[in-house]
Amino acid sequence: MPTLKQLRYLAAIAEAHQFDRAAKMCHVTQPTLSAQLAALEQRLGVSLVERGRHGAGLTPVGRQILDRAIIALKSVEEIWEIARSGKHGVAGTVRIGVLPTLGPYLLAELLPDIRKRYPKLKLYVREELGIDLLSNLRHGKHDAVITSLPIRDGDLQVRPLFWEPILLAVPKDHPLASKQSLSSADLKGQAVLTLEPGHILHRQVRELCEKFHMELQFDYEGTSLDTLRIMVGLGMGVALLPALYVRSEMPKVTNVKVAKLPDSKSGRTNALVWRRSSPRASDYESLAQVLKQCIGRNFANVVKAAS
Repeated sequence: MPTLKQLRYLAAIAEAHQFDRAAKMCHVTQPTLSAQLAALEQRLGVSLVERGRHGAGLTPVGRQILDRAIIALKSVEEIWEIARSGKHGVAGTVRIGVLPTLGPYLLAELLPDIRKRYPKLKLYVREELGIDLLSNLRHGKHDAVITSLPIRDGDLQVRPLFWEPILLAVPKDHPLASKQSLSSADLKGQAVLTLEPGHILHRQVRELCEKFHMELQFDYEGTSLDTLRIMVGLGMGVALLPALYVRSEMPKVTNVKVAKLPDSKSGRTNALVWRRSSPRASDYESLAQVLKQCIGRNFANVVKAAS
């Protein structure tokens, strides 16, 4: 049978595409890694790695075996994490994926509280577009993700954390900048700048544009919320921005004004999501409860914590 060490080396080659780089990732010498992979190929009786002038990659059979190897390695890792949790409560390593339009403005203030509550827990946070988050969660790259609803997948467990308003940002000299409250008539025909389609916020903004008869601009799509804010300040249009971003990044901005949308329900619900099959499901349930408590304390004047 293949050893776990050999499976780790195979996964390292798939990621690094070079023997020396893969060896460094595994903290072994290149001859050791090469010898173990050769032994694995001999034991299985098939070629797993293609060696070429420009690096190394997996054969078609190697890629099929890698898929199973990742599952096996993840299962062994989870065994260790379960054991640590049994001794220390929520502990060990949790890899969390989060939306780039949410993570920087949420987790920076929550992480100190989480570390205080779970001193033996290590959180590794990675920002990804919404189109990648759930796919990578299903394939084990993330243990849990924080993303926006709705999510329609029976294999995933969803725990809503909070509802976040989406606000209208306009240039300081815009006719709407001085208005105390906005009506649907005010919004009709407004040129709305947005992020590129890979972002979940793009879909949410598109739905709001349809609701208020605003005109979504496709000739220039931003790559970040900061880009949108700068474009609004230059008078290129208006934008719909999440409230946590506004709270974090716009107090000192003078060339952009922000107003609430006419419908008080215009916003997004964000949730912690994990695989139902995860053996650490109880840990993620506990983490969701702590996140809701921290959100209620830190952001009560901006968002509504889920009940």
